Amino acid sequence: MHENGAVPAPNADTGAPTAVDTFAALLTDEGRRLLEELRDHDPARELAVATRLRRDHPAELVSAALGQARLRQRAVAKFGTEDAYRMYFTPNGVEQATRASVAAYRARRFADLGVRRLADLCCGIGGDAIALARAGVSVLAVDRDPLTCAVARANAAALDLSDLIEVRCADVTEVGVSGYDAVFVDPARRGGRGRIFDPEAYSPPLSWAVEAARTAPHAALKIAPGVPHEAIPEDAEAEWISDGGDVKEAVLWFGTTPGARRATLLPAGTTLTGTGLPDPAVHPVGRYLYEPDGAVIRAHLVADVAAEVSGGLIDETIAYVTSDELHPTPYASAYEITDVLPFNLKKLKALVRERGIGVVVIKKRGSAVEPEELRKKLKLEGVNSCVIVLTRVAGAPTMLLGQPVQA
Repeated sequence: MHENGAVPAPNADTGAPTAVDTFAALLTDEGRRLLEELRDHDPARELAVATRLRRDHPAELVSAALGQARLRQRAVAKFGTEDAYRMYFTPNGVEQATRASVAAYRARRFADLGVRRLADLCCGIGGDAIALARAGVSVLAVDRDPLTCAVARANAAALDLSDLIEVRCADVTEVGVSGYDAVFVDPARRGGRGRIFDPEAYSPPLSWAVEAARTAPHAALKIAPGVPHEAIPEDAEAEWISDGGDVKEAVLWFGTTPGARRATLLPAGTTLTGTGLPDPAVHPVGRYLYEPDGAVIRAHLVADVAAEVSGGLIDETIAYVTSDELHPTPYASAYEITDVLPFNLKKLKALVRERGIGVVVIKKRGSAVEPEELRKKLKLEGVNSCVIVLTRVAGAPTMLLGQPVQA
């Protein structure tokens, strides 16, 4: 027996430790010391490290600590170094948890709406509950998986937020939410075969989550960014959120602005709200090409960007905007175009060779050409750089060459 009860208690039925028992061992002094020792361990040396640690610690605890150390390293990308190395994770928890910057933004929206008590249904490891508590919101965090609840509870304690986060292990469909200012639902969108695209196959289904949302003054439902617009309830506001240029999620808000469509870009936090403009006209490629942020495209707000830059589309089916004028906008990246040519590999190879181009950024939209295959065929040499855009212009395969506009 090691100190502080680090050996998990056996399951009464099988005699083997449960997952919750094994996790609990990580919360002992011995478990915490092991995790601290493994903070900067090299996964490539894991076998040697495990062999050494098992001389002084139970094998089950060493395995659990090594697994947790790997998860913490993965979690740094979502939670940052300081929080990731204080928190605890499960493999699914790391995969499905909201990025901390996105959770913090959403928590601020709730706080700005006056929310002080919120029911977080399908809370997972507690990432959103943590952000909400830090925004001053008292949270009931609910999940049906005992291990996940144990991890969420440990995370609240590790970050000194236990006074604001109550973790309850229960089926969310059986939890009453009357008396709460708001409801947040993050249904499971992955199953045994990977990502689930049908909202009614979420766990719980989107239809149940929508009905739960309508019982509270305010609510937010996290959904996949690719949700069809026709699946969005009329009484919901839909917001697409990107972080660092990558679309992270879509959220249905209730109790805000029914029917609104928004694109929010983090880390700046700028938000574009749709004004119901018709699709822009198709224009010949002008001096500047604008690539709208993915959240803008998902929210169907390309027309609003086109209006902002006095531009039009290069093709009615392609989300690139063109203009002869430069209008800096946070909602799109701008490129100054030097060449507009029908797609021709031989011509492109000659151009990059003549111009001494050794570094290229290849973008594609509406093209069957694979950027990495093209890069290999170009045999790049030289000190100059350019952006190559493979796309369609008025239906024809086209290559655009240019340079990014410096902000």
